[in-house]
Amino acid sequence: MRTIYLDNAAAASIEPSVQKEVDRGMKIYGNPSSFNNAGRQASVELTEARLKVARFLGAHPEEIIFTASGSEANNMAIFGIAKAIQKLQIRNPKSEILNKSQKSKILNSKLHIITTQIEHPSVFEPIRWLEKHGFAVSYLSVDKEGFMNIEELQKTMRPETILVSVMYANNEIGTIEPINKIGKIIKEFRNGLEIHGKLAKPIFHVDACQAAGYLNMNVNSLQADLLTFNGSKIGGPRGIGVLYVHQGVALTPQILGGGQERGLRAGTENLPAILGLAKAVSLIKKDEGKKMSELRDYFIENVKSSVFNIIINGALGDERLPNNVNISIPGLDSENMLLELDKYGIYAGSGSACTARSVEPSHVLKAIGVEKKYLSGALRFSMGRQTTKKDMDYVLKVLPKIISDLKVRYKKD
Repeated sequence: MRTIYLDNAAAASIEPSVQKEVDRGMKIYGNPSSFNNAGRQASVELTEARLKVARFLGAHPEEIIFTASGSEANNMAIFGIAKAIQKLQIRNPKSEILNKSQKSKILNSKLHIITTQIEHPSVFEPIRWLEKHGFAVSYLSVDKEGFMNIEELQKTMRPETILVSVMYANNEIGTIEPINKIGKIIKEFRNGLEIHGKLAKPIFHVDACQAAGYLNMNVNSLQADLLTFNGSKIGGPRGIGVLYVHQGVALTPQILGGGQERGLRAGTENLPAILGLAKAVSLIKKDEGKKMSELRDYFIENVKSSVFNIIINGALGDERLPNNVNISIPGLDSENMLLELDKYGIYAGSGSACTARSVEPSHVLKAIGVEKKYLSGALRFSMGRQTTKKDMDYVLKVLPKIISDLKVRYKKD
């Protein structure tokens, strides 16, 4: 049976040259931390890979921390900042005469975090945990296309704000946030404020996992202090992520037990995956998304005319990821539609892969104000390098039939 893979936002198929690099890395058996020839060979490979990733981001090699996933990188960024600043407060000599309860109250009362209502679960959940443990959190609203409210950000920031975390491009609806503008606003606000490490607060964190293959990733132009992305979204191997840490930012490590990754992440580095990631980064071209933007717009235009009562979720044109199409069909359930698409060899998604088995409607669609009758019937088609116009034509032929059959089966209008 013909198969069409349209779930690249969850995990892109690994590029053949990347697979070869991973296989080569599997044969480099030395530990990069070992003081022997095998270890030195592995260390050289690790250093070269780190340099390639750093160049991709316009960063210094020592600012690149390898993790096991984008989710771990996000957790490391959020918890690392929160705990590092807590430590600074604990060292305040004025608090030494207070009892444990009083210290705890002072410790958390001034710590404030800002994020948006449409972040990935790997950002949401750590921040919610911190909120339950005494941190103040502001969740910025978004408009019907998924754009955060810039004015609300400006009004919400205060001297106690330690972190602003905003997703570069949304993993469900593809909307691209104005990260450059946000970075400039944060930079202007923190001039003259309290210093954390060598950098004034608030720290700006960008989850760029969906953006890495298509958008500008230069951390200097983005003015990001922390930035995360991973291999599985860009044709690289699974099980590898990156956290960029501006050299002026101090983090508290979350995994202890060794001095790897500048002491910020213990554990022997996954060299085969790191080499594969470095190769995947080198394959990204500046015009990567041009073909997919054309396919995206072609599909959107034709699906609107072929499927009755459909809506498109998210922004359109240049303000949307080139490979993302998110639609909603009223009265139907996305799980049933995905199962039917599977029968035709079409592999799509319905939202974040990290919550794919959740029965709850998407928090992203709720946040942008999607009507209740459309919430359960969302489908996400995310294209990759291998996607062709012929593939999209096949989907356009099959999808109306599936929707019609399901409406008859479940007696939906």
